[in-house]
Amino acid sequence: MTVAASIPALPTVAAALAEAEERLAAAGVESPRVDAEWLLAGILDVGRNALALNAMRPLPEMTASRYADATARRARREPLQRILGWEEFRGLRLRLTPDVLVPRPETELLVEWALDFVPASASSPRATKRAPLVVDIGTGSGCIACAIAHARPDVEVIAFDVSAPAVATAGANVEALGLERRVRLVVGDLTAAVGSGCVDAIVANLPYLPTGWLRDLAPEVRAHEPALALDGGADGLDAIRRLVLDARRVLRAGGALVLETAGDAQVRVAAALLRDAGFVKVETRDDLAGVNRFVAARTPEARP
Repeated sequence: MTVAASIPALPTVAAALAEAEERLAAAGVESPRVDAEWLLAGILDVGRNALALNAMRPLPEMTASRYADATARRARREPLQRILGWEEFRGLRLRLTPDVLVPRPETELLVEWALDFVPASASSPRATKRAPLVVDIGTGSGCIACAIAHARPDVEVIAFDVSAPAVATAGANVEALGLERRVRLVVGDLTAAVGSGCVDAIVANLPYLPTGWLRDLAPEVRAHEPALALDGGADGLDAIRRLVLDARRVLRAGGALVLETAGDAQVRVAAALLRDAGFVKVETRDDLAGVNRFVAARTPEARP
């Protein structure tokens, strides 16, 4: 036997992907091929399309080892985004840590709708002389605050979270995106640090899952997402109830509160809570799957 024949061949990109796909499928991962591609593309720091173009290229031994480790983590149902260390949200790349939820595509719709409620800036003939102020409650990774500030360069945002580690993660994202002059982060509960009648819009993706649901969640969520950001109490509405009561104090006349909920029955209860608290123009909207999930309302306009 020659020395060359005794050295095992390095796996090609195609072979490594095929092996990873098989392993992830056996572990019950819903999209094994896509996840296998994202993991390898992340390690190589290339787009997924580049994998097909380089299918027969051998992987260096160190890269193959890193990929095997990443595949093993995903097979244990660790979320893909946590292994990669980031997620994209409305075109922004956000760093993730175990202290924050992985941003969901549904929440991009929450941001899109919330932007409709932010008043015009000083550059518009209809605008006031001040910068519009938006408050993000339960900011987590900072995805909502960063997305709003990025979409509206004229807006100031105050982002709250009760978790200091979550605020630290959000702060790193705010700084990385160059938004630190317009996004202020606060470790605190709801709107305690905001003055009365000064906020144009509040956006909130609060913990809304009923406690009894947590044990039935997918392993990616149950074992790897922070319970503090998921558990909304017996009916999932503990934090939402408190915010609805506090929001009237800080919102300007005609200001808006926009919420994400667990959907369907819960969104109807949330809408009723808003009406009972004196909000007007209460509306709901569906998410990407057609689930009625989001609710928005305004405070009454000031009388002339």
